[in-house]
Formats: sequence, C-alpha cells, structure tokens
Amino acid sequence: MKTKFSIILPENFPSKTVRQLLQDWLVPKKWQHFLRINQQILINHHYRSFHRLVTAGDLVTLDFSFLEATNQHYLPSPGRLPLLYQDDNLIVINKPAGIKSHPNLANERGTVFNILTQQLADPPLMVHRIDEQTSGALLVAKSAAVVPILDRELSQKIMGRDYLAWVAPARTTSLPDHGEIDLPIGRDPQDQRKRQIDWTTGQPAQTQYQVLNRDSERILLKLHLLTGRTHQIRVHLAALGLPILGDTLYNPNVKPAEHMLLHGYQLYFKQPFTEQPVTVQAPLPDYFPDAVSINSQLNKGTF
Repeated sequence: MKTKFSIILPENFPSKTVRQLLQDWLVPKKWQHFLRINQQILINHHYRSFHRLVTAGDLVTLDFSFLEATNQHYLPSPGRLPLLYQDDNLIVINKPAGIKSHPNLANERGTVFNILTQQLADPPLMVHRIDEQTSGALLVAKSAAVVPILDRELSQKIMGRDYLAWVAPARTTSLPDHGEIDLPIGRDPQDQRKRQIDWTTGQPAQTQYQVLNRDSERILLKLHLLTGRTHQIRVHLAALGLPILGDTLYNPNVKPAEHMLLHGYQLYFKQPFTEQPVTVQAPLPDYFPDAVSINSQLNKGTF
C-alpha cells in the first residue's frame, strides 16, 4: 500500500498556510495531527510549522505510514474485471451486472473485491458501492490514505455519479423532460432486501433526471445522484410509476431472466492531493437496448 506522496504545487497555486493546504486537500483533522506531531509533512524536504505559507513550486511530501495496518483483507477469487482508469492511488472498473460489490461474510468469495484482491498488486479499498444487478463505473482505492478524501468528495458532491436507465412509461401521468425527485427513503419493514418511500423516518434522497428518448414502450433516462441512499434510483423511479425495466425487486412484472437496465455510465472526481479533475465513462453492456448508438454518443460527448 502506498503511504508516501510527493506533490509539486502548480505555478498558479495561491499561497496559503500548511494547515489550509491540508484542509483544502480534505485530509482528516486526526491525520493532520499525526502529520504535525510526527513531522511527517515536509516542504522542500524540511518540516514547516502549520501556520507558515506554502507557495507555487514547493515540493510537499506526505508520509502516512501510520496507516499501514488499516487495510481490509478479502479472500481472492479468480477472474478479471475491466479497468477503465488507473493511477497510483485508485482505479475505476466497469462492474458487470450480477456481481456483488463486496462480501457480506468473511468467507464469501466471487464479489468485485474478491476478484480485485487477486487481480491487483495492491489490496482494494472501498469508496462506494453499486447494486449487484447494476452495471457501471465503480471507484476503488489502492491506498488507505486516499479513502477518507474520496469519501469527503462524495459527501461534498465534488464526486459525481451519472446513470442511464430504461424505464416503463407511467400509465397515469406524463413525465416532464427533466426534473428532480425528492422523496425520503427508508427500510421496507416487510422485506429486509428492499427500501421504500418513508415520510416519517426516511433519509433525505434527491435524484435529478433528464429524458433522453421516449416511445410508447419505454423511456431512456439520464440520472444524477445528489444523495447516495441504498437502491435510491430504483426506489425513486418505482415510486413515480416508472420501474426500471428488468428490476425484479421493484418491478414485480419482470421475468427473472431479464437484465436490469440500469448502468452507471459516468463517474467524475478530483485526484487526491493534486485536485486534477478526472471523468471516466463506462461503456454500456451489449444487452442494454441501443447500446451501440448510446456508446457512440457517449464517446462523442453528446450526452
């Protein structure tokens, strides 16, 4: 696991204190404390107190060796997952539908993290999840030092996740071309696998949508998560009478053999410490209706 990072501050970098720099980089306060008392942050190879300035061209060296024992271990499983993006600190994979993101039991195998344990040289670390029956871009960290930074990017909406879904058209109401679904989500007391709209104890949940295509049989939606509740998109669309095609949990009319037509097609974030923006797109699986045409539009940036 990588624990040491060296960053040269860019030419357009505005001068700020060491403390402000670490705050802007979303480094947790507890870790800032360790870096300070152990003098494990160096500016141009020398320790500099946190109230002093750093400027453009400075070399910042961070040593997170106090995190070496924090890795979570998974049993390895055979297989290979398609890598969409990779750098020293993280990867983005195109998760196939039908594979769980992570194991729920210590002896469980066959999930994304079991496969990545065998596929990668670095132990994989979780940042976010995708439902088992959903395909698409999934971000995985390779260093514990970047996990809380990426977590904060997610909670502060610096990181974004966009999805495509084919849904059955509502029978009673028409759907505007774009809008926001704002419905709280809680557990379904009748089925522990499911979530439901819950106005009493549910957590706030917001999903933005845009209609990309529609006909009498189905509607293609582009969806952006403003929050990240379990099954959020699936619950929100089902609540509007627009169940995702192939969703056997929230669309009881689906045949079990069908694929769920929900795909995480785009993920964007900032690289930890450099803050360079990264956008990764995940090609749709072949079974997704109009996949060739949609993938072509994604490549052209017309979505």
